[in-house]
Amino acid sequence: MCLAVPMQINHIDGFDARCSAKGVERTVSLFMLQGEPVDIGDWVLVHVGYAIQVISAEEARETWELFAEMLAGEEEAVSA
Repeated sequence: MCLAVPMQINHIDGFDARCSAKGVERTVSLFMLQGEPVDIGDWVLVHVGYAIQVISAEEARETWELFAEMLAGEEEAVSA
């Protein structure tokens, strides 16, 4: 299974972007988004260090909520 996580762009330098989510910062490649308008403040889905899609802030929030629900369910299963 592959997983991409939403991150917000804080800084852009060529094809490299400094992105953050949930207090974690990473340098992410924008190479796969060539030709798409990407700006500081935008949200992107990040998979193995590459931004693969621009998403809305609402989609990012909903994704993080879904991850939290899945983690809560996993914690319940472990404690049962």
